[in-house]
Amino acid sequence: MREEIIYSIASLYRDDFRIRGYRFGSGHKSLCIVGGVRGNEYQQIFTCSQVVQALKQAEAEGKLCPDHEILVIPTLNPSSMNIGKRFWPTDNTDINRMFPGYDLGETTQRIAAGVFQEISQYDMGIQFASFYMPGQFSAHVRMMKTGFENVDKARQFGLPYVVLRNPKPYDTTTLNYNWQIWETDAYSLYTTVTTRLDEHSAGEMVKCVLRFMAANGIIDHPLDAIPVSRVIRDEELLSVRPHSSGLLRPCTRVDAHVCKGEELAWLQNPCDGERLETLTAPADGTVFFLHDDPLVYAATAAIKLIPDI
Repeated sequence: MREEIIYSIASLYRDDFRIRGYRFGSGHKSLCIVGGVRGNEYQQIFTCSQVVQALKQAEAEGKLCPDHEILVIPTLNPSSMNIGKRFWPTDNTDINRMFPGYDLGETTQRIAAGVFQEISQYDMGIQFASFYMPGQFSAHVRMMKTGFENVDKARQFGLPYVVLRNPKPYDTTTLNYNWQIWETDAYSLYTTVTTRLDEHSAGEMVKCVLRFMAANGIIDHPLDAIPVSRVIRDEELLSVRPHSSGLLRPCTRVDAHVCKGEELAWLQNPCDGERLETLTAPADGTVFFLHDDPLVYAATAAIKLIPDI
């Protein structure tokens, strides 16, 4: 393993801003793995650290296949992480809305440009991503439909679901989209949580990454039968939205199977404790996403279901 500074910017008042990466193997640039792009993506950074540990062990045991280089970047935003802030501290911009970047632009544009210049050289890219809304997910791999997506290869992770999303205009500046446009096979992996640590989920994600690497001849790792992933289009998901705002009181959990009409959650008036409304399942299906902030606003997708086939 070789630890390197992937990108740095001089600071006027504090220590320089540095993005660190960990390289394994040598030769063809086969795979790049990126963790937290936002400062509060603690689970994503933690999962990356566990990938680093797994690769260190594989390297020590001589299990990395020759002529393959792997780069792991646990976080692109250590400054925001240091102060517990999701976006860039100075102007509240999102680095994951700045790709492919601009080296003469604002700070976050320069960071994106400097990093992308390095990571766009790899054949395959994995990003441990988080959703724009706070909540828990069923573990899955997500790709944007750019015409370059590779569904068959996405199944090699062995995750329960592969989700395809039609990109909206604001998606064209994300890492996943630009990786694909620059001909990198890009995959966004969603673990269960974001702002706290889930060791079990992180461990399962590490197993999925090692399975993917073994299937692509990057690592000598036992390759068991790969579970069959269900491919879902993002528009197939059923969103359950409250008409009111209030405290969300869930009655279900992620990955639970529910029946049409079953109570999923209820909203409580935060001041007098009265029940405002009950959220029920619109169809038979599996809970895919569950909002986990105490307060939920009207018309927000508090719960997403995968309908039964």
